Amino acid sequence: MDELYLYTRTGCHLCDETHTAIVQLLAEREAAGLPAPTLVERDIDTNENWQRAFMTTIPVVELADRRLELATSPARIRRLLADVLDVPAAARG
Repeated sequence: MDELYLYTRTGCHLCDETHTAIVQLLAEREAAGLPAPTLVERDIDTNENWQRAFMTTIPVVELADRRLELATSPARIRRLLADVLDVPAAARG
């Protein structure tokens, strides 16, 4: 199972809202018997490369080879989860 990465930083209220939305979406998927990745939070202030890459676009969500910048819409995150996780493994390549 893939891990879902959430790039954040302390004091980012949008990041906090996105975290809450992701936790709810993953719980919904689990309750429906759908695959749900493990959520891994990454504080961009702990890594210079992350800070350079994401300073102006957090919260950033990554799953497999897909990335959502300014990921504040639960609908967009739900679609990302479905696009990556709900296709047969053979179709993913």
